Amino acid sequence: MPIRILVVDDEPDLELLIRQKFRKKIREKDYEFVAAYDGVSALDLLKGNNGIDLILTDINMPKMDGLTLLEKIRELNNPLLKAVVVSAYGDMENIRTAMNRGAFDFVTKPINFEDLDITIDKTLQEITMLKKVLESRDRFVAVCQELEIARNIQLSILPKIFPPFPELKQMELNAHIEPAREVGGDFYDFFLIDEDRFGFVIGDVSGKGIPAAILMAASRTSIKLTALRGLPTNTCIQLVNDILVRESEPNMFVTALYGILNIHTGELEWCNAGHNPPFLLSHNGTVKILDAAHGIPLGFVEKFKYGRDNIKMEKDDLLFLYTDGLDEAMNSKIEDFGKDRLKKSLEKYNKVSNSQLIRGVISDVKEFTGPTPQSDDITLMALKYNS
Repeated sequence: MPIRILVVDDEPDLELLIRQKFRKKIREKDYEFVAAYDGVSALDLLKGNNGIDLILTDINMPKMDGLTLLEKIRELNNPLLKAVVVSAYGDMENIRTAMNRGAFDFVTKPINFEDLDITIDKTLQEITMLKKVLESRDRFVAVCQELEIARNIQLSILPKIFPPFPELKQMELNAHIEPAREVGGDFYDFFLIDEDRFGFVIGDVSGKGIPAAILMAASRTSIKLTALRGLPTNTCIQLVNDILVRESEPNMFVTALYGILNIHTGELEWCNAGHNPPFLLSHNGTVKILDAAHGIPLGFVEKFKYGRDNIKMEKDDLLFLYTDGLDEAMNSKIEDFGKDRLKKSLEKYNKVSNSQLIRGVISDVKEFTGPTPQSDDITLMALKYNS
């Protein structure tokens, strides 16, 4: 498609001369010239969206001079539209005014057509570069919009009603995700397996963006569907691991912790697949890490044999689970919040409600990080045993 160049001059001979000098490029459909004999006619052509790429305009014209035309062109707010002014030799005052009003370049009369050819080529290169910049910006905006949609979808599939089973007085559960700016891979879920057992899971997919969001949704669904079969925690994790090894990208993996609480006896069984170890906040005020490691993250090695552990929760004991966005949150000194600070925070909020505990920990993390932007999702889950 030829470049359309608008020639604005009240002397028709200039248009004919330009067409003659650029006849080869016109014949080869590189250029197409359009003429206007005053600023008003030129502006009408530009407002009609005639696909003009470049404007060659005289300064002294009837009805509307070239300097006024430049002001009107600027009001069109088209960054791709570039103007080159044609002025009398030595008329630096008007040339300076034209440049201040948005002209990209200038040539002087009598026109040196070799110089005009170079000037047009340079201007078109600028337009081409701007087109690429704007196309990149548009693609970036589109990707950001897609990421925002993915973020909203990701957050919408996570349970948000707490307490989830208000009729069950034997336990209290709260969870919260503090999203970062990017689409991440944190997830949590919980469900009744049967009338005695309550299942819960927290996980974190490696990486960011839409691939992480897709794997997050697939992992959450796979764990839940497998867990509802009532299998032991490590058997469930082994089966999900085999699925993810076969179905996910080789450079992506998932850390996860899956637990089952018997709501009548307090028996807690869990399997930790490379995830952050949970904290147990005891009814007597102590806080300790349940640091048993039962296996590698999901998606690495097929047929990997995972272990599991059991403890008995007492009345008012609380299990606190989280993703690494919490303990790895950084301040301006590039220091992690860390597990020691997290333990102190949990000790401070040990005797408050689940929701107050979660809000308190998030508040402590934000106070620690200050103005440093959050780089990863922070997900927290608090499970209290009441029986």
